[in-house]
Amino acid sequence: LTAETFLAAWGIGDYSGMYALLSPLSRDALSLEDFQSRYAGAAREAALKAVETKIISTSRSGSTAHAAYQVVLHTAIVGDLVREADMQLVYTGGRWSVAWTDALILPELAGGNTLRMDLSIPARANIYDRNGLGLAVQGEAVAIGVQRGLITNEPEVLNTLSAVLRLPPEVIQQKYAGAPPDWYMPIGEASAEDVQPYYATLSALSGVILSRYTTRYYPFGGVAAHVVGYLSAIPPEDLEAYQQQGYRGDERVGRAGLEAWGESYLAGERGGRLDVVTPAGKVAATLAESQPQPAQAVYTTLDRNLQLAAQEALGGFRGAIVILNPATGEVLALVSNPAFDPNLFDPTNRNSAALDATLADPGKPLLNRAAQGLYPPGSVFKIPMMAAALMSGLYGPNSTYNCTGVWDLLGPTAIKKDWAVHGLIDFVQALAFSCDTYFYTVAYNLYRYNPDYAPAVARQFGLGEPTQIGQIGEASGLIPDPTWKLTTYGEPWVPGDSVNMGIGQGYVLVTPLQIAEMLAAVRNGGTLYRPQLVHHIAPPGGSATYQLEPIANGKLPVTPEQLAVIQEGLRGVTTVQGGTARHRFLDLGIPVAGKTGTAEDPASGAEPHAWFAGYTEANRSDKPDIVIVVLAENKGEGSAWAAPIFRRIVEIYFYGGKKTLYPWEAEFGVTATPTPTP
Repeated sequence: LTAETFLAAWGIGDYSGMYALLSPLSRDALSLEDFQSRYAGAAREAALKAVETKIISTSRSGSTAHAAYQVVLHTAIVGDLVREADMQLVYTGGRWSVAWTDALILPELAGGNTLRMDLSIPARANIYDRNGLGLAVQGEAVAIGVQRGLITNEPEVLNTLSAVLRLPPEVIQQKYAGAPPDWYMPIGEASAEDVQPYYATLSALSGVILSRYTTRYYPFGGVAAHVVGYLSAIPPEDLEAYQQQGYRGDERVGRAGLEAWGESYLAGERGGRLDVVTPAGKVAATLAESQPQPAQAVYTTLDRNLQLAAQEALGGFRGAIVILNPATGEVLALVSNPAFDPNLFDPTNRNSAALDATLADPGKPLLNRAAQGLYPPGSVFKIPMMAAALMSGLYGPNSTYNCTGVWDLLGPTAIKKDWAVHGLIDFVQALAFSCDTYFYTVAYNLYRYNPDYAPAVARQFGLGEPTQIGQIGEASGLIPDPTWKLTTYGEPWVPGDSVNMGIGQGYVLVTPLQIAEMLAAVRNGGTLYRPQLVHHIAPPGGSATYQLEPIANGKLPVTPEQLAVIQEGLRGVTTVQGGTARHRFLDLGIPVAGKTGTAEDPASGAEPHAWFAGYTEANRSDKPDIVIVVLAENKGEGSAWAAPIFRRIVEIYFYGGKKTLYPWEAEFGVTATPTPTP
């Protein structure tokens, strides 16, 4: 029984329990700390994943006994080590106890020998966009900084750094403005290859400081940083788990995004030679060895050029952009702003001192607003509300309503006003014009029909639950219903809750990614394709070990005829007189449909969140149509702020260089100065 208990404790790593079963003489010769160190050290060096033991035979003679057992050490690097060993037990103090020696770990460790793993580690594989352009690559980089007091030709410094870093000169200047003249101020990083054409000029510019280093390099200060992620040291709480996989413990590993999700592919399979080493440090024997297997590159669904253009289109606004292929669920771009520079997580980067400011930034640049940011959807939510109304049979496309701009069905103390007076309109026009009072009435009547009906339909549109993208973290959002409110607040659901929900306010919360999945289903005919970020994974020169296949999360619950009504309303937003965003898409040349949203933000009391969610309908053979969701936090009306950004992305995607000035721009990249009010 003592032998069985001792071996069982070894199997679960209970070294203290094992030590308690040792004989008094063994405990006198070896402290608990040293005992634990012997087993933990062997487990660490062998990259031990699990231990299996089995007693083969036992024998007893007076106050001594023997237990012959088999041990199988399952290692992450060199496979299984199978040994037979003999455990001696002694009867003393009224119990059987283990007379311990190092040979009980492995016979080869008798006499104080130890294990040592000589690792062979493959180079980390790169992360690419869909066209093979680098997003995270191994190589040489240059940290660029300035010392303000030494700058003698600021225009040339700013223009040259702007060309190298692809940052506007004013953004670069802001990075060091106001700094003490003798301080080094980080500006950014560039690959050694990109710096080379400018190296002579940069080296000759007073105040510019270049520091070359070898690293995991993220081009342009991070392209889709929230998707790609970053590397950092293994946290102490995870160290043992990594060591069981064959890591030494001093490596930098993927800690976010695809760097973390794809760690097993990107890191490859370690090889190694497990040696027995004498107390004098000499190799006594080699127990086993294996060869490393190449790491596998991850090719994302992202389009690097489109991603950079979307990042630039959002500019300095806090918010998010999601661009999907509605026919497959492939994510072509995913922007979250403010962003962060993943290069700062490398301590060998001279600019890494700026990481502390990033981590302490109240704007939360590490938060992926596209997938984890929770927002009221505002009038974008009228899409599933329209579906619920049509599905219920209470409304049809020709159902009319006279919008006077005032709504009072909840009584004189709860009067609501529309943003405009629309007059007599049908249901399609109600969506195109974004008539709040029409949708208040819809929500009120659906409440009387069944308070659970509209929330259930919204969930069938992919809201209130994860998209299951899996490759990055995401939030679930919230579609409230009577049960949720009673459970959460202990209060019953009332008509006002449904009415607020009818225009995407109240308790409703969504992520931009969920809205993109929903609009993609509207565009493609009703299939909720799971958003995906990985196109394929392949070793150098080898065949893909993973290939993207579209995955359907479900189907929209509407009939084709009902979906056509919704699509007509979304088309009207951009094309018919009175459509909330028609004026933003004049002369675009590419047919688009979508929905504006102006979502109140009661938590901050600031300006509403601006939404525009829609898709293109070009139906071109050379370029698939795309879904675009734009969210600008606390900017104001969706038609004023989000719709122009949506248009900019459509122009870049289909036309390349052609762009329309934003309403707030004096010239591209330059904000217009407001005209003073007389």
